[in-house]
Amino acid sequence: MKYHIITYGCQMNISDSERIATILDSVKYKNTSNLKEADLVVVAMCSVRQSAVNRVHGLVEKFKNIRKNNKNLKTILTGCVLKKDKNIFIKGFDCVLDIKNIKKIPKIIKTNPRHISRYRLKYDEGDYLDITPKYSNKFSANVPIMTGCNNFCAYCVVPYTREREISRPAKNIIQEIKNITNPTSPRLRGAKEIWLLGQNVNSYKDNSINFPKLLRTVNDIPGEFWIRFTSSHPKDFNDEAIKTMATCKKVTPYLNLPVQAGDDKVLKSMNRHYTVKDYKNKIKKLREKIKNIALSTDIIVGFPGETKKQFENTAKLFREIKFDMAYINKYSPRTGTAAAKLKDDVSIVEKKRREKVLTEILKQTALEKNKKLIGKETMVLIDSNRGDYWFGKNEQYKTIKVKSNKNILGKLVKVKITEVAPFTLKAKIIK
Repeated sequence: MKYHIITYGCQMNISDSERIATILDSVKYKNTSNLKEADLVVVAMCSVRQSAVNRVHGLVEKFKNIRKNNKNLKTILTGCVLKKDKNIFIKGFDCVLDIKNIKKIPKIIKTNPRHISRYRLKYDEGDYLDITPKYSNKFSANVPIMTGCNNFCAYCVVPYTREREISRPAKNIIQEIKNITNPTSPRLRGAKEIWLLGQNVNSYKDNSINFPKLLRTVNDIPGEFWIRFTSSHPKDFNDEAIKTMATCKKVTPYLNLPVQAGDDKVLKSMNRHYTVKDYKNKIKKLREKIKNIALSTDIIVGFPGETKKQFENTAKLFREIKFDMAYINKYSPRTGTAAAKLKDDVSIVEKKRREKVLTEILKQTALEKNKKLIGKETMVLIDSNRGDYWFGKNEQYKTIKVKSNKNILGKLVKVKITEVAPFTLKAKIIK
C-alpha cells in the first residue's frame, strides 16, 4: 500500500506532515511522490487565506478523476480546518480529522473511513507532538514548541482551527533537539538548523520555563547548529527575549516580527494589542543589543476601513525601519473571522497599488543595507541547487548564491559577498 501527503501552508503544517509520515510508515505504507499511485492521500490543510481553502476544493475534483482508475482510494483531510469547512469537505473526503487525532489514522485506514468521519473523536491517545517526525529535510528540522493561539487577530482563523495555546513540555522539546543534532542519530544526523515553531512562540510557558529560558536551554545543547524561531507577536516580544537573543551564540541574528500595519487605528481594528510606538521601541532595543540583526515583517494592505492616509503611515514606517525583508499580503475576507463581518471597502486596484508602493520601498532599503555587506564574510547553510549554482541562507536569513563543482548540500560554508541585489547576494566560497 502506498501513501501520498499533500502539505499546504506554514512550517507547522510541514512538521505535522512529518509526523503523519511516521504513523503511515509504522503500518507498512510506502511513500510515493505520484498522487495517482497512492492508495491513501492525506492533505494537511492551511486555512489562513480563502485561496488556500480553494486549493483543497480543487483537490476534491482531482480525487474524483483518480477514483475512475482506483476505486479503493482513501482520502483524509487534516491540518488547520475551520469547523464550517469541515462540514463542506466531508462530502469530498472520506475522513476529516482534527490534527490532534492523527494517532487514530491506523484505525481509520483499516475500516471504511466514512463510517467514522462524522463523529468527533476524543483526544485519548496522548499529545500528537510526541510522535517522532519523519524529517523531510536532512539538515534543517522543524520543532514545534507549542500549538494554538489566544490572540484572535481580526483577520485570522488559527484560534478556531488550532484552538487555544498549548505549550509542549520543555523536556520533550530538548530531547528531540538532542536527538536530531547528534551526529549518530538514526533519524537525522547532526542537523545544522533548528526552527522552533509556534503560532506565538513568545507566549510559550511550561511551569517556570518561558520562551527565553527555553532558548537558553536549547543554546546549551552540544553541537554546531543554528537556532531560529517563528512566529513572534510584538505584544509578547519582551526585553528578556531580546537579551537572550543577544547573548545566545547559536540563536541567529534574524527576526520576523509581524507589524501588519503602521497605523494605530488599523492595528486596533485588527485586534493586535500594540501601537506603532510600541513596535518601534522594540526594534530600537533589538538594534541596540544585536548590531548585525536582520529584520523582516508581515504586512496586510487594504484591511477594511484602511484609508490612504493610514496606509501612508505604513509606508512611513517602512522607510523609517528599513526592513531587510517583508511579506506583503493584500487583504481578502476569510469566512469565520471577525474581519469578514466588516465591509471590504478597499478596491483590488488600490490594494495592488499599496502593495507596489511597499515593495518599491522594501527593494530600496534592502539594497541599501545589502550594499554594506560587499566584501564581508559570512557562513551559509546550503539548502538547494540550480545548475552550477548553490543557494542557501546565512545567519541573517539572507539568500546567498554561490558557484561550486562539489556537492555542498546541507553544508555550512564560509563565503565572501561579491555582488548584491535587494533579495539575493552573490558570493564566492572561501577555501
